[in-house]
Amino acid sequence: MGSMSTSTIMDDVPRNNQRRRPRESGNPALRTKNTNGGKELLDAPPSRGMTAEDKAEVLAPSALYRLMAWLSPAFPVGAFSYSSGIEWAIEAGDITDAETLKDWLTVTLTQGGGYCDAVLFAAAHRGVTQDDDKALFEAAELAAAFAPSKERHLETTAQGNAFVDAARAAWACPALDKLKDTWSGPVAYPVAVAVTAAGHGIALEPALAAYLQALAANWVSAGVRLIPLGQTQGLQILAALEPAVTATAARACACALDDIGSSAFRADLASARHETQYTRLFRS
Repeated sequence: MGSMSTSTIMDDVPRNNQRRRPRESGNPALRTKNTNGGKELLDAPPSRGMTAEDKAEVLAPSALYRLMAWLSPAFPVGAFSYSSGIEWAIEAGDITDAETLKDWLTVTLTQGGGYCDAVLFAAAHRGVTQDDDKALFEAAELAAAFAPSKERHLETTAQGNAFVDAARAAWACPALDKLKDTWSGPVAYPVAVAVTAAGHGIALEPALAAYLQALAANWVSAGVRLIPLGQTQGLQILAALEPAVTATAARACACALDDIGSSAFRADLASARHETQYTRLFRS
């Protein structure tokens, strides 16, 4: 053994048959705790040493589960039946292939209806988390009035009212009652999702990003069916839209209702022209 002492050797052996404490994962969202049946994920990540931005990016498993359920195509809001004017744009020749669909959706997300929805979503979410009934009312009122056409108004309010009914039946929360007491008119889709997410303690940033991803996915699905495109092409377009979704979510989180506005005029025109389109599969 040379000059190595007995105490040095024993330092590497657990004393009193105690096991060494396992190292925690570097990812705060993957921390585990021991149970009789093994390990399970902790519901809330640790906050020590994390910035506000870090906390906003880390979702508890229960929050992730709810967002995935609420924004799944299986959630009964009828999203599959709306194209937001894409159907008319394809008939008019504005959208002809995967590249033109991607360009159309990028503009709509960053400068058109997607951006407007994001600003309304952020305002409604803040109205709930800050317990500001006036702000919540203003967001709900503007969202119901801001649709650029009759069919877009139908699209957002039909889905919004359906979302509120479904969420109340399965994921009831006081925030939904507050919305009902504050606003008696039709509920726009971004307001419905934002209020529900805020009522369940889900942070604005991940909730808004998830909403915009679901919106983009529904638009891509409409384009895939109408052009038509292959499923792989649709996935490639959805992947290419990730920067637009991320940028729009970040921009909207820093905006007030006064900053809302659309410069995607052709998309707004498409939603109006669709009302008199002779042959159509979608409601908008």
